[in-house]
Amino acid sequence: MSLANYSPQNFLWRTEGRVGVITLNRPERKNPLTFESYAELRDLFRSLAAEPAVKAIVITGAGGNFCSGGDVHEIIGPLTRMDAAGLLGFTRLTGDLVMAMRECPQPIVAAVSGVCAGAGAIIAMASDLRFSTPESRSAFLFVRVGLAGCDMGACAILPRIIGQGRAAELLYTGRAMSAAEGLSWGFFNRLIEPSAMLAEAIEFAALLASGPSVAHAMTKRMLNQEWNLSLADAIEAEAHAQAQCMQTEDFRRAYRAFAAKSKPVFEGN
Repeated sequence: MSLANYSPQNFLWRTEGRVGVITLNRPERKNPLTFESYAELRDLFRSLAAEPAVKAIVITGAGGNFCSGGDVHEIIGPLTRMDAAGLLGFTRLTGDLVMAMRECPQPIVAAVSGVCAGAGAIIAMASDLRFSTPESRSAFLFVRVGLAGCDMGACAILPRIIGQGRAAELLYTGRAMSAAEGLSWGFFNRLIEPSAMLAEAIEFAALLASGPSVAHAMTKRMLNQEWNLSLADAIEAEAHAQAQCMQTEDFRRAYRAFAAKSKPVFEGN
């Protein structure tokens, strides 16, 4: 799928320079997800590996909210009537979205405001960095509808961000995490006033986009892979990864710029 003239059906997509901006766009319902939007988001993140002009991603929601999770009428209702095979197909689809986000080479910045619940909280969690307005409320509320907290990788990823005990509290109770809690626990990288939040998230993504994209992709890959490695294996894997980065022209550009006492301009090769 080429993104040159990409026009998605279930959300908005635009580019600002080298930053791709995804906007969940059902503001009248606080931007819930549907079967179709899960699949279309997954396919977009998978396609980004073949889009060298896009160096970083921002994902946000329209109308003052991020995402209220799966649509009650378009997802939850139909799920109660599905057989076991259909249910497993759906849960694998939602997990595929998280895998596509984590395997996408570009850094992803979630710009969160208002309601960030259920699958919306998972999308924020699966992003590389998270900015928020001070008033946002994030809830992994699966238990509220009789489901386990182990949804879309939550039991693997959330404890690594905020710690096992805090993750257990949120996943067992389904209670909302305030923006202040999220900042102090390390879920959010920074809190920004609503009027400036999206612009600052895009500005930050543009800063990442101006960096060495091969090296950023390698950092993201190793952050994921090293969860399951011993320290010795991680150090060996990083030795190979860094040696690959040292073969890039961006590494040579940085050296030449340093020698010339100027700022390097990275080109992603």
